[in-house]
Amino acid sequence: MNESWVINDDGPIPVSSAMVLGALRSRIDSGQFETWLTSSSGRSLAFVTNTERAMVMLLEEEGDPGEHAVDPGAEGSSDGFVLSNGQHDEYPDEDTVPIGEAFGLVEQIVGTGSRPADARWVVDR
Repeated sequence: MNESWVINDDGPIPVSSAMVLGALRSRIDSGQFETWLTSSSGRSLAFVTNTERAMVMLLEEEGDPGEHAVDPGAEGSSDGFVLSNGQHDEYPDEDTVPIGEAFGLVEQIVGTGSRPADARWVVDR
């Protein structure tokens, strides 16, 4: 799939897979823990972090419940996921992934349009 991605609140300039991690890190450093990207084909990619773990969701279209990356067997939960509207969320660790893995997932999706074959995801549709 040949599509381009933009960070929703950063303007219309496409972000490449080589640039997306720097953009995410910069946003986190400035206190923006929720990032939405939209593709030229209408898909959305969400990245919400507490700086240690991240929720990564891929939606096919507006209104789609989507799918999200998981960490099967992870125990406990983590808080500190601050959304752009100020809401503070807590997620079970099995529904999030370590931030390094999350960065890799976003980089792969932005670069190729698909997640890595070995990534673990749950379909919420």
